[in-house]
Amino acid sequence: MSRLAQTAGLTDDQRDILKTVREFVDKEIIPVATELEHRDEYPQAIVDGLKELGLFGLMIPEEYGGLGESLLTYALCVEEIARGWMSVSGIINTHFIVAYMLKQHGTQEQKDHFLPRMALGEVRGAFSMSEPGLGSDVSAITSKAVKDGDEYVLNGQKMWLTNGGTSTLVAVLVRSDEGHPEGTAPHKSMTTFLVEKEAGFGEVRPGLTIPGKIDKMGYKGVDTTELIMDGLRIPADRVLGGQTGRGFYQMMDGVEVGRVNVAARGCGVAQRAFELGVSYAQQRHTFGKAIAEHQAIQFKLAEMATKVEAAHAMMVNAARKKDSGERNDLEAGMAKYLASEYCKEVVEDAFRIHGGYGFSKEYEIERLYREAPMLLIGEGTAEIQKMIIGRRLLEEYKLQG
Repeated sequence: MSRLAQTAGLTDDQRDILKTVREFVDKEIIPVATELEHRDEYPQAIVDGLKELGLFGLMIPEEYGGLGESLLTYALCVEEIARGWMSVSGIINTHFIVAYMLKQHGTQEQKDHFLPRMALGEVRGAFSMSEPGLGSDVSAITSKAVKDGDEYVLNGQKMWLTNGGTSTLVAVLVRSDEGHPEGTAPHKSMTTFLVEKEAGFGEVRPGLTIPGKIDKMGYKGVDTTELIMDGLRIPADRVLGGQTGRGFYQMMDGVEVGRVNVAARGCGVAQRAFELGVSYAQQRHTFGKAIAEHQAIQFKLAEMATKVEAAHAMMVNAARKKDSGERNDLEAGMAKYLASEYCKEVVEDAFRIHGGYGFSKEYEIERLYREAPMLLIGEGTAEIQKMIIGRRLLEEYKLQG
């Protein structure tokens, strides 16, 4: 283990899990990540390995066949996986958000039906809020569900669906005016539907099409897609929690977990960038000595290491707060904002340390340089995080009298 980003107070089980994951990352992910990323190839062998380790059931309760671990354990595992290749952490993140939403908000039948197979990785989860015209403005959702007997008919187009092709269960947020009078606040007339589908692209069930992978600058390997609903019929028992109008709150609860995950990804990518930078600085020589001996490079390394430490500490604090049952939207927003911004800065400094070689696809830092920007926009942009943080601070520090 490195000197940086240590976590105090872990149990023996947590340490064993993290040791196992780190060894898997070092042996099975880092050696192949750049090659797979350049080919934009789905890492099937890595995913199969994570299934064998039980990672898909990490936070699912033991009664459903999972490991029943905490959000902190999960976040620390994500940090390790992102250190190897951030795309792999994205593959398990969406799965966990859906499993978490089922655990917290699902009916007993929904939990019994989905969670045991999700724990084994047989059912793979994805969730869908965003649409082509709205980005982070969830209240502007136009996709709609209309009641028709014992079913709902869903129509609309969703965007930026991670695992859109490989998933077999998608939690989809749509507007549902049924039971909600005109003039109801937008966030009180949204419902989450549990949509089962076949893996793959094209029409994956009647009324549901996954057009294909979106070609991206980075964050390759994992499939990011659109989702088009045209007369998609969903039984009423697949409304998450069995009650319409609760979808916004359910999704925001899941996104709090997701923001801790994105913070953990930022921590992992920053750690790897620091490792690459500090290693290269000791190998590369200029003016008769290793560039690590130049004060300018030592200053960079000092700043990078401090940012790695600070981001890790905030991420751990946000996860522990959620695990304690307390509201953590302020801490999760702060952790996500800081970790993603610091990740970008640490990666750029490592890139600068590499000089011209950082621009070569032969060097791993080139991949990290393209991956880091996704963290600035995933699970809500940095600007959205600052809005959330600002509003929560004004609640906490409201003037009295």
